[in-house]
Parts: sequence; C-alpha cells; structure tokens
Amino acid sequence: MSNDTPVLGRTTPAAVTPLVSPSGAGILHLGLGSFHRAHQAVYTAAAIQASGGDWGIVGVASRSRSIVDAMHAQEFLYSVATISPGSTSLTIPGVHTDAFVGAEEPERVVSQIADSGIRIVTLTVTENGYSYSPATQHLDLDDATLRADLAGGAPRSTIGQLARGLQARAAAGGAPISILSCDNLSSNGTHTEKLVREFLSELPGSEGADALAFLDRAVTFPSSMVDRIVPATTAEFRARIGGLLGAADDIPVPAEPFTMWAVEDRFAGGRPTWEAGGAVFTDEVGRYEQMKVRLLNGTHSLIAYLGALTGVGTIPEAIALDGIESAARAVMRDEYEPSIELPSGVDVRAYETELFERWANSALGHRTSQVGTDGSVKLRQRIPEPALLSLHRGDMPHLIALTVAGYLSCIAPLAGFDPGVHAAAMTDGARERLAALAATARTGHDLARRVIAELHLFGDELAEQDAFIARVGELIDTIQRRGVDAAIADAVSASRTTKEMQP
Repeated sequence: MSNDTPVLGRTTPAAVTPLVSPSGAGILHLGLGSFHRAHQAVYTAAAIQASGGDWGIVGVASRSRSIVDAMHAQEFLYSVATISPGSTSLTIPGVHTDAFVGAEEPERVVSQIADSGIRIVTLTVTENGYSYSPATQHLDLDDATLRADLAGGAPRSTIGQLARGLQARAAAGGAPISILSCDNLSSNGTHTEKLVREFLSELPGSEGADALAFLDRAVTFPSSMVDRIVPATTAEFRARIGGLLGAADDIPVPAEPFTMWAVEDRFAGGRPTWEAGGAVFTDEVGRYEQMKVRLLNGTHSLIAYLGALTGVGTIPEAIALDGIESAARAVMRDEYEPSIELPSGVDVRAYETELFERWANSALGHRTSQVGTDGSVKLRQRIPEPALLSLHRGDMPHLIALTVAGYLSCIAPLAGFDPGVHAAAMTDGARERLAALAATARTGHDLARRVIAELHLFGDELAEQDAFIARVGELIDTIQRRGVDAAIADAVSASRTTKEMQP
C-alpha cells in the first residue's frame, strides 16, 4: 500500500461497507483480541442488522495499546476475512463504539460495569485470565494481583474488575446485568460466578454483602461454547487485505468459514438476537463444551505438538502427515469420544469429518506454535477426565499420553534434546518452572513423575496414576532417542492393540 492510501474508517470509500452503525453501547467486552472480533462481534453485527437495538460493544484490551490505537484511528472499524482455499470474503462488523486499555484505566472498567446502559459483559480473556488455581478450581489467593485487588484500589485482575464493577452497580441501585464467559472453561458461566462470589466473600467484614445480594436478584452468568479458528494476523496478511479493501487496515482478522456459538438463554437485562447470526440457544451447553474442548481442542493440541516436533509450522502441514493424521483420528475416536455426551441431533462422524476439513484449510495457515501455546492451562481442561475414564476401565490412553509427552518435549525438553523453532515459539506460563524440572531429570519417566505426580500439573487424580505416568515417560524417551515419528508409531500401534482386545 502506498503512503497516500486512505485508512479504513466510516468515511472511507471501501470495497466492503460496515454491516451496522450502532445507536449506543449495551455490551462491555473484556479481551479485545482477534477471536472476539471475528466471533462475538460478527454475531452481534448480524443481530443488530436483523433486529436493531443499542447493542454496540465497548471493547477493553487487557494490555495492548496498539490494537486500541488502531481501533480509534479507524473509527472502530476493521475487516474480518473469511478464508478458504478457493476464496476470501470480507466483512466489516462495525459494532464497536469505543475501546480502551484496561491495564491503563482499570477504574474505567469498574465504572463501565456499573453503568446501567451496559446490560451484558462478555469475556475472552483466555483460561489464564480467571485468577484461579487449576488444582483447587477456586480463586488463587496467592496471586499478587488478586491480593492487591482485594486490598482496594483500582482492580487489575479480570475477576477483581467484575466483582468491583458489580459492587459499584449494586451501590448505585443498578439494573440487571449478565456476565457471559466465552472462554474454554468447563461450565464457564458457573465457574465465573463462583470466582466472583469468592472474591466478594473474601472482602473484609460485610463489604461484599450488598453486591452478593445484588448477584442473587439481578445478575446471571450464562455458560457458552465458542468455536472458530482465528490465526494470528501477519504483515503479509495486512498487505493483502489492504489491497482488497483499497484502504489500509492495521487490524484485519483472518478466520475460517466455520463458526459456532452455543449459549444458555439466561440474560437478566435482555440480549441481542444473536440467533440471527447462527447462535444456538440451548440447555445443552455443557455437552457442546465437552464436544469442542475434547474432540476439537484436545485433538488440536496433539496435532500442534507433534507437528512442531516434526518441524512443520502450520496445522494443515501437520495433519497432512500420515502419522499425525492417524494419531489424531485415534485419539479422537478411541479416547475422547467415549468420554462425552453428544448434544441432541449432532452426528459425531459428520462433526469429525468437518474437523479434519477445517484443520486441512491450507489457506488459513494456523500455526502449530499458536495452538500449542499455554498448554499448562489448556491441557488441564482437556485431558484428565478422558484419560481417567480410560484408565478406570482398564485401558491405557496411549494417544493422550503422547499428547502430554509431546507437550513436555516442546516446552521442557530433557537436556540435549532440541525440539525445534516451532516449539521454542510456544509461550507458556509454566515454561520456566517445567524447564527447571527438566534440567535435572535424567529420563522421561523422571520428568513425567515430577510434573504429573509431584507438581500435579494435570490434577490430583491423574497424579496417582503410576501406569499413565510411566507411559508418558516412555514416550518422552522415545521422542528424544528415536524421534517423534517413532513415538507416534508406538502410540498408534499400542492404541490399536488396546482397541482389538476390547470385548
């Protein structure tokens, strides 16, 4: 794009015009990242286009000043590019009315939640953003940020901001409001409500009492399941989209054609008609969550770690390898599927076929390093229950063990093993702690024992499964000594043998 190319904005002649221009804001969104802008914002644009309503979105970036600056410079417009191997289509949702950085203006987050015009607060802050201990499922009271939020002042944790905002809303006699988590947490609405209530209960004396009573009478926490693959934006992608638009867009979002949103219909202060964009309102959100977190996310993690260790940078490249495809199909069918209850009317074979088609979308370029990031939190949501169900019925979940072995080999390799550049690009809050354990571990079993049994990284119950820990250790050693292809062949062969022995 040349220097005199116009910047995307509401006054810019562009190839695609905004879907809507909201009359006012009714939603506060915490976590102004690419996923929200390609998912919930698109559904909200469709809802306003179909039924109207002042459901514009005030977006709060956790820390990123660059995205907020770009939103302001572009009059809160950006493009969503739906990408398939044969085509690229552009949409400009146009639903945001303002944006700011929560870390810079934490008191504004509180005041926005307290504002009676805001009727829904939505969240995409990732699993890491909830300030809870995966081991206990309760607030992590050892977290310094959370402790500071409890002590007073402008809160900086997500849970602290929600609790303090609802406290301020209650004090002002505020209108009903709903808090809608859109993160990959089991029963995410119930989980969020529990953490907010715990925060308010930890306040000294009766400080949180009025807010807790307000929650009882005027606040709901619906659960939801969200699904759309949204890769990271690159400079090359920006240039390509700018050429299609005829205007510079600093924050375009690439996304796959598939999108899904399953939501509990429990909204205290009303909601947009998100069903106009295809959202499903259902009492079976928990089943949709299980299906997505295990069949999609659990398998996706396996593909990412094996792909990175094989030396490929994208998910389509990884799934195109016969060994990785075989491992992915085996873990999905034999180890994850038996652990879930399918939502009514879902054909699991059609869903599986669709997943493999999505992962094979070579035009999307979803990176193994992006999918493999934050495995210490993600895998805790995905693997323990399916693994334990297999172990309790007397079967070894070889492919789930391979997932853990692949994860540890990427994030905390044993001395002398180089997992490659794609593994090195993965970020993980536990990397430093796990690397310290790996530095003094002599074998894969030693590393697996320290991480699973002693650190309890994947929960208390899995920490007691000696046979599973030994299997993970064997596969770590195989990856290091004979290569990842040998580990894949070993796990897939053992899984087939287990399946053949079943009655």
